[in-house]
Amino acid sequence: MQNFRPYIILVFTMMIWGFNVPLIKILVSTFEPVTITSLRIFTASLVIFLILGFMGKVHLPKKTHWKYILGGGLFNVFFHHLFLGLGAAGTSAVHTGIILGLGPILTAIMSILFLKSGISFLRIFGFFIGTAGVLVTVLGGGSGLSGMALGDLYIFISIATQAFSFIIVSRAAREMDPLLLTGYMQLFGSLGIFLASLMMEPDGLASLQNGSLTALGVFLLSACGATAIGHLVYNNTITKIGPSESAIFLNLNTFFSIVGSAVLLNEPIYYYHWLGLFLIVPGVLMGSGALEDIIRKRARARKV
Repeated sequence: MQNFRPYIILVFTMMIWGFNVPLIKILVSTFEPVTITSLRIFTASLVIFLILGFMGKVHLPKKTHWKYILGGGLFNVFFHHLFLGLGAAGTSAVHTGIILGLGPILTAIMSILFLKSGISFLRIFGFFIGTAGVLVTVLGGGSGLSGMALGDLYIFISIATQAFSFIIVSRAAREMDPLLLTGYMQLFGSLGIFLASLMMEPDGLASLQNGSLTALGVFLLSACGATAIGHLVYNNTITKIGPSESAIFLNLNTFFSIVGSAVLLNEPIYYYHWLGLFLIVPGVLMGSGALEDIIRKRARARKV
């Protein structure tokens, strides 16, 4: 049972992250999207530092670490969550969840471009399959290009910037605690988003008056549960399993976001949503290199 513990934890983490997509949709529909996003990430950073404080892991970073904190905060938090908030306000939660499912493929592309990772026919084929899945999702329903919302583009930019940030984070993790890095990135990234909200949404803070106890509960659940604890648990657990397993679990994130959108928001799920999902899942497995890792592991196991 001990061997299965990381996998069980990751299933629950993916469920929390998946259901967080409709929660974000509720928040950006109730408040100004950029303002509430900044407050959500800032609250998450405070929770992370509180937890790390109990663990005795809070300390000032070294001078050489600031480039990772600021770079990661810019792409992993500022751009990612800024466009995620804007995108969620302009498209459905179902579309958001499916497009976010491209994360592993985009991360693999970034690794090839910037880290000179290997590329194979299987990975190239996976890129095309995953891209086809997104196109089916956002262009489905017979409306073609005219039916693609600006929010869909924002969501794609959001996951693309996050994928690039993983290159920075993977390099930073060699020199500093990734959990502490997460806290600093979210803290400074949230401050950047808040400054942007003051320019983009002059009435952003005034929109907080639209809140209710239900909205407050959604905010705390999203900020403290999904964004803070979810990222800490993921960053701590993912080091215990290989890259192939991590890509598989990220697929569950997409699945749970679709289920959560239907359950919490009563959003309709059409056949082209499922078709897009069924294309993205194998696309991620192939494009991220997960399938090749599984094949290599089984080949080595047969030789032993």
